[in-house]
Amino acid sequence: MTGDPLQIGVLVYPGCDLLDVGGPYEALLTADRLQGRRQAEPRLAVATLASGPGPITAYGGLELGGHHQAQDVDHLAALVVPGTVDLGAVLDDAQLLATVGELARRSDIVASVCTGSFLLAAAGFLAGRTATTHHEDFAALAARDDVGAVRAGVRFVVDGPVVTAAGLSSGLSLGLHLVDRLAGRELALATARQLEHPFDPEGLDGVD
Repeated sequence: MTGDPLQIGVLVYPGCDLLDVGGPYEALLTADRLQGRRQAEPRLAVATLASGPGPITAYGGLELGGHHQAQDVDHLAALVVPGTVDLGAVLDDAQLLATVGELARRSDIVASVCTGSFLLAAAGFLAGRTATTHHEDFAALAARDDVGAVRAGVRFVVDGPVVTAAGLSSGLSLGLHLVDRLAGRELALATARQLEHPFDPEGLDGVD
């Protein structure tokens, strides 16, 4: 194998939701493990990107470590921005929003999970675009003037290079979508089977 791995970053910041981080991270990590078994390309190098120095304490108190620093990233095939319960605090964090914006501008695909869509909106990446978020936050996202439209009833919404996922466990579906987009449908389906999680390329799996 000679190709360089595709670099994928999952942003972590104080108060981020663990499942928003872990879902896409696990899907991408599993896909790369399957590629390694097959000696196939492309490889998918997924890593967490810290918004600041030191350990990051996620919502609920669990510390997350072992990150790269966001400012050290040159280019990403995809960026994933997780959500948070304390949305007010992160939307008031100018440094975090600046970090989201800088990383997004260096990424081919920009994605969010749950209320991470609000961070993308605040950083200017949802203007004129259709997005989704956790079902409890549809009205708040739709009320923003920096969001084009909000779609309910799906696991994720694709609008060009921007992908937004619904709440929490929808991050697994988002991760599988990224595998599909970056490395192909067959690997996405194989990864879904490995994870024992349904995958619908239209983002409708498990949605009532």
